[in-house]
Amino acid sequence: MFHERNGLPGEIVDLNQLQTAPQSVGRPVILPAVTYRVVVAASGRGSNLLALGDALAGSHEAKIVAVLSDRDALVLEAARRRQWPTVRLLNPADPLEMATALRACRADLLVLAGYLRLIPGEVVAEWRGRIINIHPALLPRHGGAGMYGRRVHAAVLAAGDRVSGATVHLVDEAFDRGEILAQGTVPVLPADSPDDLAARVLDVEHRLLPAAVLAAAKHGSPVAFTFD
Repeated sequence: MFHERNGLPGEIVDLNQLQTAPQSVGRPVILPAVTYRVVVAASGRGSNLLALGDALAGSHEAKIVAVLSDRDALVLEAARRRQWPTVRLLNPADPLEMATALRACRADLLVLAGYLRLIPGEVVAEWRGRIINIHPALLPRHGGAGMYGRRVHAAVLAAGDRVSGATVHLVDEAFDRGEILAQGTVPVLPADSPDDLAARVLDVEHRLLPAAVLAAAKHGSPVAFTFD
């Protein structure tokens, strides 16, 4: 069902074997640490993906196990350079295709990092509470269908907002509507262009998204957290 699928490496721990294997008397049973398995979906260059990868480098708490895209985007090349398995979805609106990829990866968390498609409702239902998105504005302002990239920052400036930033939120069946988990803010300066503001917000995104993933890994699922 995939146009591309590179690797999707397995690291399966057979808990039944661990529980039934004979143990020496008095020797404690040490179970292996469980690493939180993160799949990232993106449609663009992948700067948030790379920032997340840098933050998780060497971490035993969470790791990126695959990168999905709805198009032949630069993010796939960026992922291959980091030796992360990639999946190019043939039909991003097909819930079975995306769900099959997530199951094959044994995903604990799906992170939308500049992914421009609405996640199929069936996928949201199966992974409810385990999909997060990062949006380059302070939701609920400046969100919704078609609000991405430069358009968001132009809308912030047109509205005369004095503060902007980034939001991490849970994903539900509508664009940018799910529960907000954390936000990071930046000032909007009088001389800002959309590109000026975008650069300032992107710096926050690169710190906010890893914080959200690590908070989820520690808790076992996405949670609200404080971000400075």
